[in-house]
Amino acid sequence: MKIKFVFLNAVAIASLLALPSWALDINLPEETAAYRASTLPGYQLVQQNCLVCHSAHYPQMQPGSSPRSYWEATVKKMKKPFGAQFADEDIPAMVDYLVKTYGAEKSAAAAQK
Repeated sequence: MKIKFVFLNAVAIASLLALPSWALDINLPEETAAYRASTLPGYQLVQQNCLVCHSAHYPQMQPGSSPRSYWEATVKKMKKPFGAQFADEDIPAMVDYLVKTYGAEKSAAAAQK
C-alpha cells in the first residue's frame, strides 16, 4: 500500500509539473492613505518607520478611545516581536503622536491648538 501511495504522489507531482505555468502581473492601486499631518515630533518618526510595513490605515482603524498604554503596547509590539527597525528612544514620541492624533488624547490635543 505504501508503494502505491508514493507512486500516486509521484504521478500527481509529475502531472502538475507538466502543466504550463503563467506569470501574473498584478497592479496594485496607489497608496492613498496618509498619516494625519502634525507638528509633533512623532509624526516624522511614524512616517519613516511605520509605512515600511503597513498602510496608514492601520492607526485609523484602531478604537478612538484607545489610551496611551494601548498605543505604547502596540508600538512596542511592532518592534518586538514583529521586528520593526526603529530606535527605542523613538517610542515615546511615536506613541505621543499616535495617542494625540488617533487615540484617547486627540480631543485634548485639538483643544491646545
